[in-house]
Amino acid sequence: MKNSVLEAVTNRIIERSRNARRAYLAQIEQAKSAGPNRSALSCGNLAHGFAACSKADKMKLSGMETPNIAIVSAYNDMLSAHQPYADYPEQIKQAVQALGATAQFAGGVPAMCDGVTQGQAGMELSLFSRDSIAQGAAIALSHNMFDGALFLGICDKIVPGLVMAALRFGQLPCIFVPAGPMPSGITNDEKAQVRKRFAEGKATRDELLAAESAAYHSAGTCTFYGTANTNQMLMEIMGLHLPGASFVAPGSELREALTVYAAQRVTELTQLGRNYRPLADVIDERSIVNGIVGLLATGGSTNHTLHIVAIAAAAGIIVNWDDFSELSSVVPLLAKVYPNGSADVNHFHAAGGMAFIIQELLQAGLLHGDAKAVFADTLADYVAEPFIEEGQLTYRAGPIQSGDRKVLRPASEPFSREGGLQILTGNLGRSVIKVSAVAPEHQVIEAPARVFHDQHALAAAVQNGEITGDTIAVVRFQGPKAIGMPELHKLTPFLANLQDQGLQVALVTDGRMSGASGKVPAAIHLTPEAVDGGLIAKVVDGDIIRLDARSGELTLCVTASELAQRTPATADLNQYHRAMGRELFAGFRAQVSGAEQGATIFKFTAESEL
Repeated sequence: MKNSVLEAVTNRIIERSRNARRAYLAQIEQAKSAGPNRSALSCGNLAHGFAACSKADKMKLSGMETPNIAIVSAYNDMLSAHQPYADYPEQIKQAVQALGATAQFAGGVPAMCDGVTQGQAGMELSLFSRDSIAQGAAIALSHNMFDGALFLGICDKIVPGLVMAALRFGQLPCIFVPAGPMPSGITNDEKAQVRKRFAEGKATRDELLAAESAAYHSAGTCTFYGTANTNQMLMEIMGLHLPGASFVAPGSELREALTVYAAQRVTELTQLGRNYRPLADVIDERSIVNGIVGLLATGGSTNHTLHIVAIAAAAGIIVNWDDFSELSSVVPLLAKVYPNGSADVNHFHAAGGMAFIIQELLQAGLLHGDAKAVFADTLADYVAEPFIEEGQLTYRAGPIQSGDRKVLRPASEPFSREGGLQILTGNLGRSVIKVSAVAPEHQVIEAPARVFHDQHALAAAVQNGEITGDTIAVVRFQGPKAIGMPELHKLTPFLANLQDQGLQVALVTDGRMSGASGKVPAAIHLTPEAVDGGLIAKVVDGDIIRLDARSGELTLCVTASELAQRTPATADLNQYHRAMGRELFAGFRAQVSGAEQGATIFKFTAESEL
């Protein structure tokens, strides 16, 4: 029996989205073709589309009887998570050829790493890269040559961007193909300690680099539970991965078998296959709610309070932060993975992983098991795990008990009765806080504000010993309209050091923190932002701010009459709009929506559809 809150939230989203969803589905229905999509192309169009193909593939593509699969990839060999994708296109082509079908590499999209750009000017392009990726993937699919698509992407903005594009081609069946995490390196606690020592001036740069290199040391996704690995969880719990595919190691026999099967499975889901299942049928209100539940139950990345909203909008589904908050009140926290615990995603996978999480949530009535998926029929089939037996991919029933209760727990005995995220509201606006890693004694703080217009200024103030008492650091002019909403994860060790000294500290910002937000309470994604009329622009040093992650309160404790007399602060942001390609994104800054609307440049629905 499904939880009543799950049902209520889902029904509210369905009703709220009724017109927009109807318009989306009508658009998808109109885009469907009675045969291969390429049949609409002229002879000249088609000749261009297969000019570089082999003679055998040209015959298949001109015959109009077999499906052609698009490969859209975020491969590059600078980023460890995406380097394994180098060999995937050939594996995929061979896999579909064995079924008499064809596949073409339709296009590549950018893959930037927040780990590389953290604290750098390039980070100001990070969030916008999501929408740029969506545009690039749409261009790749716009040739109308394809009957299905495989998307190769893992990290922070890449998967959300690919999903948004895929949904605009929702008449096609689509499967997302992961590459898996790197082997575990030094423990996350060891790495964090070196970072803190460096912030205190007690560790050298060589020591810091050695620790970072021991943590991020080979091909594969970084092993902490940040946005990249939250993406993988999300794709699986929304039915867009094969079951158990998310955290299988790169280069393993099982990894290759899963890639091959994904390629073959998508051909079966085309109109020319045995079981036509377009993406628009897989992603509906139930699967979006399943994604939110997975985020809450695993203590996932705060970035997904932006991304899920934007993904849903691409499917004509309207989600807001109240939906997250209401679900958080009934969804238990079942996982402790760094930064919420000491384990990494390899430990999570070994302890039972996604099969265990999905099974527990289904039994607790907290997932829509009837939501459609790319494997078998519904999400209820995702309690199975993949194995290799006698050289063949096979599935067995997943574990019914946690292999490590320090990492995974059943819904009957969770780490917390509520989810890992909380929505804060008050006169300052609305914001998000990740509470799964914040100790209870730090979840409520009332302290004087210290205001900064730049993350580096706050870091310098800590290093110079300027903060000696309880403080709520306010870092403003960081929102999407201001400078692209960069992550401020660089501040984590500085604020953590103050907390370790016995101070009560917190961060309030209209920027982002990170998928790896840690033990310091951080009210992030504050909306409206400073340049868009947000009250955060009127905060001055010494103002008392109350942050209560338990009650969901974020209040500037200044009278309305005094605030009415204040003039909002301004900032010269020109320096943040030049160099490192930032000039190219002026249009994005001008068009972007607020954080609760997904911080996106896209307007998927017309007013008449809302």
